[in-house]
Amino acid sequence: MQRPVSTLSLGSSVIVKLVSNGFQFSADLLHLTALQLRKETGLTQQEALEVLQAVGRGEGEGMCLTALDLLQKEEELRSIVTFSSQLDAALGGGIPVGKTTEICGVPGIGKTQLCLQLAVDVQVPQCFGGVGGQVLFIDTEGSFIVQRAIDIATAAVRHCSLLAEDAEQREAVTTFTVETILSNIFVLRCRDYVELLAEIHLLPNFLSQHPRVRLLVIDSVASPFRKLFDDLSQRTRLLNSLAQQLIDTATSRDIAVVMTNHMTTRVQGSQSQHVPALGDSWGHGPTIRLLLHWAGARRLAAIFKSPGHADATVQYQITHDGFRDVEQSQQPESKRPRIETDQSAASQRDEGVS
Repeated sequence: MQRPVSTLSLGSSVIVKLVSNGFQFSADLLHLTALQLRKETGLTQQEALEVLQAVGRGEGEGMCLTALDLLQKEEELRSIVTFSSQLDAALGGGIPVGKTTEICGVPGIGKTQLCLQLAVDVQVPQCFGGVGGQVLFIDTEGSFIVQRAIDIATAAVRHCSLLAEDAEQREAVTTFTVETILSNIFVLRCRDYVELLAEIHLLPNFLSQHPRVRLLVIDSVASPFRKLFDDLSQRTRLLNSLAQQLIDTATSRDIAVVMTNHMTTRVQGSQSQHVPALGDSWGHGPTIRLLLHWAGARRLAAIFKSPGHADATVQYQITHDGFRDVEQSQQPESKRPRIETDQSAASQRDEGVS
């Protein structure tokens, strides 16, 4: 097959990357997998699959990979740090790119604060171990506060400036500024589930136009679905469809999807416990679930669902600079977390979500 690459039905930017890396004809691509093509050209996973489809090699590509291919891909995709070193360690480096993560907790526990922290941290330059990406922040509750983003961005810029050692890092901090960080946070306001589902439907177009996006935040996923739903079976169907779309987006676009969820009270007999809202069916969707909860006056973050991490609980605090560790001497002993929160604290802070 000696068809010139320039004649393939591909975007101009993709063709430029192929040609500039020595791929002149379609035959040059026949022996490559999507992973190899990404390494040699810098294409995204989706772009690599489109290239192989264009040369007749795409059928089944990305569906049948070896375990080694998957390992290499995960090693390439850096995690997004939370600026809590202990939570990052428990998560194996931070919030994983290419997977979906749900952050559950009662009002005032710090869910939005962690989302704002991640919206800044996803932009940390790669020379500092970051992702160097952009973020789409879907706000369903009006909780995105620009001044809070400025506070967290200011602290992150100061942190990287203090760490800069070599020429590459010193050059990177010249463009890693508060203004640049704010310009890389795209904010969408959705007021009900119809608007949210519509934006998710349009998401592939947005991501194609903004290929540097490496984080999608939905704060919160529960709010649009808690009203106007007499038909619970319809709500379950819509939520299951949404969960699948978000999983597909995370895996095919190599981005981290982070959602916040409320807590509700489940009554069983004479006992009650606080559990994440939206039901058990929804809970199967996210790859990782974090529970932020109170234990007296302490804020604790617990990993209570993850196929690749042990259950763990760490203490954190919300400071002017953002989401941070608490001194090691104040940490509780690690133990398997319970889903229900401290009842005395939760009774003052929780709002039930049906």
